[in-house]
Amino acid sequence: MKVYFLRRLLLVPITMLGVTFLVFLLSRVVPGGPMEQALKAGKMAGEGRGTGNANKEGGLSEEEIEDLEEEFGYDKTTGVAYLQWLGAWRKERRLSKKEFHEGGEDRLGGAAVTDPETQTIVVLKGSGREVLVTRTGQEVVSANYLGTETPIAETGWRVRIETPEERKERWARRNKDVVANAPGNYDVRAVAYKVRMDGLLQGNLGRSRVFGDDVGALIKSRIPIALYFGILTALITYGVCLPLGIVKAIKHRTALDNITSILVFVGYSIPGFALGAVLMVYLGARYQIFPLFGLTSPDFAEMGRWDQLKDLAHHTVLPLLCYVVGSFAYTTMMMKNNLMDNLAADYVRTAVAKGVSFNAAVFKHAFRNSIIPIASTLGGLISIIVGGSILIESVFDIQGFGQLQFQALLGRDQTVIMGTLTIAAFLLVIGNILSDLIVGLVDPRVKFN
Repeated sequence: MKVYFLRRLLLVPITMLGVTFLVFLLSRVVPGGPMEQALKAGKMAGEGRGTGNANKEGGLSEEEIEDLEEEFGYDKTTGVAYLQWLGAWRKERRLSKKEFHEGGEDRLGGAAVTDPETQTIVVLKGSGREVLVTRTGQEVVSANYLGTETPIAETGWRVRIETPEERKERWARRNKDVVANAPGNYDVRAVAYKVRMDGLLQGNLGRSRVFGDDVGALIKSRIPIALYFGILTALITYGVCLPLGIVKAIKHRTALDNITSILVFVGYSIPGFALGAVLMVYLGARYQIFPLFGLTSPDFAEMGRWDQLKDLAHHTVLPLLCYVVGSFAYTTMMMKNNLMDNLAADYVRTAVAKGVSFNAAVFKHAFRNSIIPIASTLGGLISIIVGGSILIESVFDIQGFGQLQFQALLGRDQTVIMGTLTIAAFLLVIGNILSDLIVGLVDPRVKFN
């Protein structure tokens, strides 16, 4: 068994690499990605300002478009961009650019530099310090802080030279055009930057373009809400459905069995989000018994501890009902059918014939074998508990993990999509492994050889 689970655990990184790379690739090739969204927003802003600048694409200057490309990795190939997101490839950060062109000045002395085609002044992002870059052709001769002899390399900065040909090739890739049609007014440019490994492996999921916050912090703030509803749903579902399934198996074809079957199947036939909409209309808006949205009241922080608990419970009733209603029928009927099959098995009848009481035959013999199929689904509870429900959270405007995924998809927020997908996929893989482990513990007949 140890070897089997060791192999399964070793497959987890490979599975995660495959899933995340596939989604990363799709996010770059499908229409409506982050670049298209930013260009569209820039175009609308440009139209609102009435700009007629022909040098702008989609309302954004070429420098702004390049900044977006560098932020989302569109200036790199898909493989390199994915490795940078993963944190397995060095990433250029704080890029600061300045062209070499005639008319440049040495601002320290206020006079024109001796050879303006070989020197330029770059202002470093993040520090605001000025750097004098000297070049010979495409080679950087020196890059020192202005007015000193201190090389910027001593503080972790680097400088490279971009030629007009390289800038034209970048324009052609962006516009899906040929290099010959690129603008002819490009100059040689100095690019100062810092290099570091900064990605998933370093614990950095990036920054959300829509929310403007760190993706890891966003997910961390939403997980407690998903856990709250997920754990309550699991406790209520298994705490009610398992005893109900046992009673239905023992009272098969009685009035109790028939009535409960009707109720659970009616609940199963109603989608949770549709039930939520109906409950909001009648119990929320019309009769005002329960609140319409959110998990707490606006003045929640000002309440006492007991009032906070009551307020939280008041907001929890409707969404929790929508969470549990769909899983009741599946778990109840699985428990009932499995138990009935085992009660009819020869080993149970033999035990009863040898004097074992009916209750002992049910709970000591049949129940243990009946719980095995249900135990195989327990590992999947991890992804359900953390993932939440996108539709139910949307109906009740609950800012949980599912709602975060939904908002990221609507806003084409690539960094949040990748972050939430990574968490969800990892939990799904771990849940499957836990399911196998639980089955092995419950059923001694299972061997993982």
